[in-house]
Amino acid sequence: MTPELTARGLGVRLDGRTVLAEVGLTVPGGSWLGIVGPNGAGKSTLLKAMLGLLPHTGEVLVGGRSVRRLRPRERARLIAYAPQAPSLPTDMTVGEYALLGRTPYIAYLGRESRTDREVTGSVLARLDLDGFADRPLGHLSGGERQRVVLARALAQQAPILILDEPTTALDLGHQQQALDLLDRLRLTDGLTVLTTLHDLSLAGQYADSLLLLADGRAVAAGTPGQVLTEELITRHFGARVRVSGGPGRPVVHLTRASP
Repeated sequence: MTPELTARGLGVRLDGRTVLAEVGLTVPGGSWLGIVGPNGAGKSTLLKAMLGLLPHTGEVLVGGRSVRRLRPRERARLIAYAPQAPSLPTDMTVGEYALLGRTPYIAYLGRESRTDREVTGSVLARLDLDGFADRPLGHLSGGERQRVVLARALAQQAPILILDEPTTALDLGHQQQALDLLDRLRLTDGLTVLTTLHDLSLAGQYADSLLLLADGRAVAAGTPGQVLTEELITRHFGARVRVSGGPGRPVVHLTRASP
């Protein structure tokens, strides 16, 4: 059974400034929570705090167990993370980088197994990257690099995926391909998915529930229809919008100012 992911009272201070204050969330096993909010709201900070990459107050639980108390290898088998802008070794090949996702399953000083290679190859194929396996990372476009980062996270085969803007730099077709793949894995394998998403319409189409952050605080939470309202978007994004698609899967449209 896929574990539930919970955060309670998360707070982060950087350079003497509060950037995240008392944020809580719950992602039931097998569900998808999207984190949305304007630039500087604290979305990436929230993910890094949950992963223990930033000093923070509060606690994060996986299946009722504190993440702080998990050993690194144990934590890596439970949670996979794809950052928004990772540092990629330019001379490493796509296949070698994606294979790093299998590290939690490879013995110290050991070598990858046939299963590790098969899992990695399957993920690369599902992301249209199998033809790139021998290509150096330094020779990829921004969108291709983003898919490689996602491939490494998926190769980890952790029951919880935490992804920071997984569609950044992807064209429309590859955005849909990546999010459809995440959705299929969630439904077939019961994965728990937590993502930040810049595109509000994509968040509304794919996530089961949304958390809206503004100025480091959770200002709204609920179904996409409850969070993606014209009132909330106007107030916290400062944008003129029209929301269509009904209460279930809302689509957000920018509206042009009258000339």
